[in-house]
Amino acid sequence: MSYVPRLKQEYKDRIVNSLKEEFGYKSIMQVPKLEKIVLSRGVGQAVADKKLIDHALDELSTITGQKAVSTLSKKDVASFKLRKGMPIGAKVTLRGERMYEFLDRLVTTALPRVRDFRGVKATGFDGRGNYNLGVTEQIIFPEIDIDKVNKISGMDITFVTSAPTDKEAKSLLQELGLPFQKN
Repeated sequence: MSYVPRLKQEYKDRIVNSLKEEFGYKSIMQVPKLEKIVLSRGVGQAVADKKLIDHALDELSTITGQKAVSTLSKKDVASFKLRKGMPIGAKVTLRGERMYEFLDRLVTTALPRVRDFRGVKATGFDGRGNYNLGVTEQIIFPEIDIDKVNKISGMDITFVTSAPTDKEAKSLLQELGLPFQKN
């Protein structure tokens, strides 16, 4: 028998039926699902120091367990001394089992380590069922060794769902364990 992540199994067993009842779907194929999680990180100082991109790539790869890629600038900006095609960030796209594993680790170990954590804001939805979350420090992830961090910086985490509305996406993410703030 092959390994199935805990959240993926919970999605199949409990969450699909719960969302089907809540929104009155006729088929389980209508139930929204998590399609991918994208972690991205801008490194503005990379214009002056190329090693910062390597550190960002290494940290994202360590956190996710998947190789990160650098993002390139799309156009020249003279005031920032930026040329088209220069690496200015890093990103990782997680799908399938790695996505569920990352979400499980984010919810159970990383988010509770945030200082004064009262839940994630419910205002990060884009109107199409996707949710954006900003993390201010990369050291909340237990995979990162604090002694080896050269600069504390944040990252953006985007949850892409197949939900047509924000309400359905919020219900899905709540069922998956994302702790939203109470109003």
